[in-house]
Amino acid sequence: MSEPRFERLTGSRLEQALPELARLRIEVFRDFPYLYEGSLEYEQRYLRTYLDEPEAVVVGCFLDDRVIGAATALPMRGEPESVRRPLAEAGYDTDRLFYFGESVLEKAYRGQGIGVRFFQEREAAARASGRYDHAVFCAVVRPEDHPARPKDYQPLDQFWRRRGFTRIEGLSCRFSWKDVGNQHETTKAMSYWIKRL
Repeated sequence: MSEPRFERLTGSRLEQALPELARLRIEVFRDFPYLYEGSLEYEQRYLRTYLDEPEAVVVGCFLDDRVIGAATALPMRGEPESVRRPLAEAGYDTDRLFYFGESVLEKAYRGQGIGVRFFQEREAAARASGRYDHAVFCAVVRPEDHPARPKDYQPLDQFWRRRGFTRIEGLSCRFSWKDVGNQHETTKAMSYWIKRL
């Protein structure tokens, strides 16, 4: 089998990969804890944010010519005010924060170091710019007794801590989306995780 290949996607190469990145996001985020009922139209529109932001980072992981995973990041200024405001009110200079959007990988390729590489690539890009002090991302908060929580579910908290991230206790923002099987969007709390670069 071929070795996974990593590529920084920009410009026309990124535009060409948008449908596959959209498919991956829908596939991965459909599982617990996100339970996200996505649409290709919305996903491709959302992902165009990374085409429009000059400092955006999109790292694709390929097996031969097939996208099996991807990770995104961009300056915090590219995120909605609802994400920036809680951090600003807590005293963070949001102009000095680099936001990690998502890291998605097909199940068959997890546990092989690809997720670690995604974090390394995004951190390297943030450090190289010299403009950012911290990397930060958000993660959905679901109750321990959520009915859709699989018995063998393993949260990613320890993986993130091993990457050097810590949860910002008592600070959260909110996102809305439609859960799998639901008719309407509901609002979810998202915790912040941060790392000094």
